[in-house]
Amino acid sequence: MWCPSVSLSIWANAWLAGAAAPDDVLDALSLWAPTHSVTAYDSVAAERTGLPWPDLDDAGAVSLLQTMRTAARPAGSSPTIALALPIPGDVRGLPPGTQFGRDAIAAGEAIIVGQPDSAVGLVPDFEYEDSADIGSGFECGPELSSLSSLSSLSWTAYSLSAMPAAEHVDLGDAEYTLRSAVRAAADALGALRADAPGGGLDDPRRMVEEVLESTQAHRIPDHAPTRAARVLENAAHVDAIITVSSGLIPSGLQSSSEVQLASDALRPLTSVVRSARLAAVSSILQSAWRG
Repeated sequence: MWCPSVSLSIWANAWLAGAAAPDDVLDALSLWAPTHSVTAYDSVAAERTGLPWPDLDDAGAVSLLQTMRTAARPAGSSPTIALALPIPGDVRGLPPGTQFGRDAIAAGEAIIVGQPDSAVGLVPDFEYEDSADIGSGFECGPELSSLSSLSSLSWTAYSLSAMPAAEHVDLGDAEYTLRSAVRAAADALGALRADAPGGGLDDPRRMVEEVLESTQAHRIPDHAPTRAARVLENAAHVDAIITVSSGLIPSGLQSSSEVQLASDALRPLTSVVRSARLAAVSSILQSAWRG
């Protein structure tokens, strides 16, 4: 269900709205990595965040909170934080033609903070123990095994010339679409299991539960609407099925029409999950300011 940008955005927003304490934000971040740091990518970002420049020494997790507070300049009635979950071909929420946008796509996630005329983008970079080459990032909702060697997260702040226009996704529509996605994903997983050769394949439903268990330590603020929490849970379920199914397809399954149909059914569900998560997070961000 989670990625670091989701955790930081909803908990920092709750803190800025007076619905959470700074320690709540730090606790949420600590579940991803024991240490966090933040640096400015350019002098304008440094000016907007209070980060040192041109000194590029990493500042710690407390400085990350100060960066969020300084960049956000909350108006007192609405969030000034937005989440982006971009992938190649779907870059909604990102400014075009920027280094921030390119780095956000590589990471698969980003946060945009601030006012329309002075926004800042934040992108996490994942550092692993033993210099493990696991890639530049992971999709939102990584498996627990991907995090076992994660030693630190370093965030980079970029200045943006304007706040990108947010795409509104209705939470009710997202939930309705997600219900159909749950059924389609479950059917696809069943088809993959039925077509497996031999019978030595682990129970994929148990594997799905194991993936879901790896996300259960991550909490959402108490002010989160019930529907938003439910949408995040259903999105996590679909995403876990996609994760397990993607691992089954290349694991020796014979080529067949059933496998092809299952693969075709799973492919569009990733976009459904991302849209649902964006809608749910947006609802949670808004709800912190209604008290």
